[in-house]
Amino acid sequence: MTEPPSDPRQRNRFILDREGGTGRTMRARDALVCVFVAVVLLLVLEGASIRNSGNKMEAGVQRTVVLAVGHPAGWLADRLPLAAAADKLTAALSPDDDLSGGPGGFNSAPVGGGPVQAAGAGAGNAAAAPITADAFDPADLGEKPKPLPALRNLLVTGDSLAQPLDVQLARNLADDGVTTTRDVHLGTGISKSDLVDWGLLSNKQVEDREPDAVVMFMGANEGFSFPLAGGDEELCCTREWAAIYATRARSMMDTYRRDGDARVYWLTLPLPRERSRQQIARAVNAAIEVAAQPYRSQIRVLDMTEVFTPGGRYRAAMTVNGRETLVRDSDGIHLNEAGARVARDIVLERLRADFAKLG
Repeated sequence: MTEPPSDPRQRNRFILDREGGTGRTMRARDALVCVFVAVVLLLVLEGASIRNSGNKMEAGVQRTVVLAVGHPAGWLADRLPLAAAADKLTAALSPDDDLSGGPGGFNSAPVGGGPVQAAGAGAGNAAAAPITADAFDPADLGEKPKPLPALRNLLVTGDSLAQPLDVQLARNLADDGVTTTRDVHLGTGISKSDLVDWGLLSNKQVEDREPDAVVMFMGANEGFSFPLAGGDEELCCTREWAAIYATRARSMMDTYRRDGDARVYWLTLPLPRERSRQQIARAVNAAIEVAAQPYRSQIRVLDMTEVFTPGGRYRAAMTVNGRETLVRDSDGIHLNEAGARVARDIVLERLRADFAKLG
């Protein structure tokens, strides 16, 4: 084997030649030429992308610099077919199938609460309902909610659960100049319409009172089956039953919110003592949460379940202002005076957060 030369430069060339290399090294000028060519290709192929990125940036020095490059590069890219050709050449690298023209595309879907469109000719099912801004409570997004000007007319309604909460709210708000209408209907429910049809009643309440806010507390008489087409019935407390209940509750919520001009405070059910009733209460509470989803900006679901029955455990007494206090009636369903005061304070706190002025 031939020994490598002793001279360092000749030794390096000898090693490169022996290992199959050309022995040629890149000069600084060659490197600069390569960089320049790469930059030109980038501007020509991605000029439009640079311009679009700059347009989406917030105002500032960085945006100015990006647009100073992006505008001329985008102008050049618009007039040359290289970007489109590159897209076609690299399309095979994408794992997606050909999705053009198919149903369900985001670019063809209605935006901003537009009408629900059919998914496609012969598809047999509708597109998902669009989400509107009303579905978001600004506080959940870290925004400071814009309070309504003033609370003047308050409606407190529901079944027997709304007592004595209705009286306590009326007394507390009277000094603020708030007119409170107490419209409680004993023995009624959303799942029963023999005494009161709450779909009709809610419309009449809004038409007669035009409330700025509605406090709803109802659920002591639920669990009745819903009639179905063909004479069948949906028994409580299946998912199908909860869906029907939520649909009815959502219709009432939409009525009470008055196209966004009012706020609705819908109280969930503290779990009752009897196990059979607990199953009904859980189904009702789940339905209330689902019903309110499109209107979180105006509907406040106030969680009484965790306040009075944390962890799903019934308790007749709890600590109030540092003292163990009885908060439930002897029937194991309703709140007593002390319990109603706890619920009242929760409602008042949220009212004050939503309205710039009471009265």
